[in-house]
Amino acid sequence: MKLGVMFRDTLDSLFRKPITQRYPFERRPAPERLHGKLVWNDTKCTGCALCTKDCPANAIEMVVNDKPGKNFVLRYRLDRCIFCAQCVQNCRFSCLEMSNQWELASLNRDPFTLYYGAADKVKAYLEAQDTAEPVDQCASE
Repeated sequence: MKLGVMFRDTLDSLFRKPITQRYPFERRPAPERLHGKLVWNDTKCTGCALCTKDCPANAIEMVVNDKPGKNFVLRYRLDRCIFCAQCVQNCRFSCLEMSNQWELASLNRDPFTLYYGAADKVKAYLEAQDTAEPVDQCASE
């Protein structure tokens, strides 16, 4: 590269505004088709557990206590998920979808294990598992 070209590029960049964005202070909305955190609708779910079979990262675990009574708890390991949306595409009843939530950082792994389902069913499942680790419970209404 010639010295004159480099000097001209240096002078040009001195008088331009920066292109970068000051991220925490200036946030852009997430794209519509972004694959973010998984959302489960337990009212549509039949407990077929096809989502758990199709997940390549083993991030989803369906606990079926009573299939006719629709007693399901979905354990979603966000730290294992590769956000491929294969579970969403293969769900026959459209009870899974990917949100566009993308700010999922944390200092520890505890908030990355989510339990979806009715609050009483999730509580009963956690008591049966006798887990001492704190988890984020996403109880549906």
